[in-house]
Parts: sequence; structure tokens; C-alpha cells
Amino acid sequence: MSRSSKKGAFVDKHLMKKVQAAKADAKHKPIKTWSRRSSIFPEFVGVNFSVYNGKSFINVYVSEDMVGHKLGEFVPTRTFKAHSSNNKAEEAAKESAPAAPVAGVK
Repeated sequence: MSRSSKKGAFVDKHLMKKVQAAKADAKHKPIKTWSRRSSIFPEFVGVNFSVYNGKSFINVYVSEDMVGHKLGEFVPTRTFKAHSSNNKAEEAAKESAPAAPVAGVK
């Protein structure tokens, strides 16, 4: 569910302070944050973030197209391993196919 439009976008105050300090500083060190809920403001464009996904910090470089989205949208929390193998489908196909007739048996 999205945030009410009358409330406006949300960003943690401590994160905004860090962004303003990073813009003023010449060094481009990533800003480490746990605030996945914060919206991306136009002031964030060109800043590197290290966003926590529950296990590790993932680097995110904010571009102009990301404005209005949340930081957490760009850092997946679940890793996809693989779908189950096709062995189940092959076994089901073998079981449903009629058995081949044995030579010499009526």
C-alpha cells in the first residue's frame, strides 16, 4: 500500500543529513543505511548508498530515473536458487505413456 498523497514522501532525517554532508564533501564514499523505507529525493541523484538487505549491504548508485521510488526496491531480499528439476515432469510423462509391448508375450 502506498503512502497517502497528502502526507508527502518520506525520508529518514538522519539519512537526509548524511546525503547533504556527502554532497558537500568531495569524497564519494557510499552512505551505509538500513532505511529501505526512505523515498529517493532529487537530492539523492549521484550519491552511492550501501543498503542493507537483511544479510549484507548492497551498493546502489542513484540515478535520475529512481526518484520517487524507495531505496528497498533496488535491493532484493531473497535470492533465487533454481526451479525444481525437470525430473518430475519426465517421470510423470513416462508413467502416463503406454508401456511398450514385450516381444513373444501375447
